[in-house]
Amino acid sequence: MGSVTPALIPSLAPSLGPSLAPALPTWRAALDALWASLANDSAAHVDVGPTPPGPAGPRRLHPERDAAEQSRIAALVELAQGGDKEAFAQLYDSYVDTVFRYVLVRVANRSLAEDLTSETFLRAMRRIDSFSWQGKDIAAWFVTIARNLIADHVKSAKFRFEVATADMRDADERVDAPDAEVLTRLRDERLVEAIKGLGPDQAECITLRFLQGLSLADTAKVIGKSEGAVKQLQLRATRALRKALEGVEL
Repeated sequence: MGSVTPALIPSLAPSLGPSLAPALPTWRAALDALWASLANDSAAHVDVGPTPPGPAGPRRLHPERDAAEQSRIAALVELAQGGDKEAFAQLYDSYVDTVFRYVLVRVANRSLAEDLTSETFLRAMRRIDSFSWQGKDIAAWFVTIARNLIADHVKSAKFRFEVATADMRDADERVDAPDAEVLTRLRDERLVEAIKGLGPDQAECITLRFLQGLSLADTAKVIGKSEGAVKQLQLRATRALRKALEGVEL
């Protein structure tokens, strides 16, 4: 969604630049990561994330944060907890796309997704003192806030995978060969429909693990289950997707 803006976080306005319209999520990279995982029979059994860049697979959607980046995030959290608005703005920049993608697949409405993302970070800013840094990515905390807001909005805690195909298409990177582009989109539409056919828990697990790129531990934290339970959800979900996609080249 780009840099934090006065329109999204009014109370941060003094430290921000001009308004910037939210960008669509990077569906191409996200779906490529999931396809790569489905093609790997062992992927469902381990703590996998989106495939790293290089000949072996597509561009990684959410690179694992190295020690230096983790230290930077921890420092920003500490500064934000001390009232530093610029530090919180930098946290927003780092995580707004992750939150927006999650919300968009729940509501399939861009305007509503933008509003709920905005409210997520407003609420996070007000409650930043309550966040306890334990060396894990703060992404799980932001997504949990968004998850609760969505549950309040739809009056149901059940996960629904509702990403609009039009949004997915508009966000795709251009493919040089028209035939290849059509085939890729048709394949992706089948994958999206297959995810919609999963049970709520399985769909949310797949979304958090592969489309959002959250770690096993962070996914467990968001959905309130043990890491072992998440591994089993991931295993059952990937098996169900493979069955639903029989005949499609993975």
